[in-house]
Amino acid sequence: MNKLRITVKEIRGTCPVYRKGDRIVLDEGYRLNLEETDHVCMHSLSAIMPYYVALYNDVDPRKLGVSRDGKKACVQCLDPCAYTGGGTVIFEIEKT
Repeated sequence: MNKLRITVKEIRGTCPVYRKGDRIVLDEGYRLNLEETDHVCMHSLSAIMPYYVALYNDVDPRKLGVSRDGKKACVQCLDPCAYTGGGTVIFEIEKT
């Protein structure tokens, strides 16, 4: 069964939910795998939602504007940490 693995690559500021290396795993591209997922923040889902179906269906992430090399997509949490005192998270998304 194919999966999408969404991994926390970097945190800028302070995130109360994620730590570097945390994962969100989607089975079949859309089912949240609670056993393999570390944490889920609702704010981060808004950054992931526009891309997960396309990435699962092998759309080149460069065409979506979320990759330089075409291997892994990168998206960012919407928290503008410099203005909120929070933290913004960079996620890598890959199909496994």
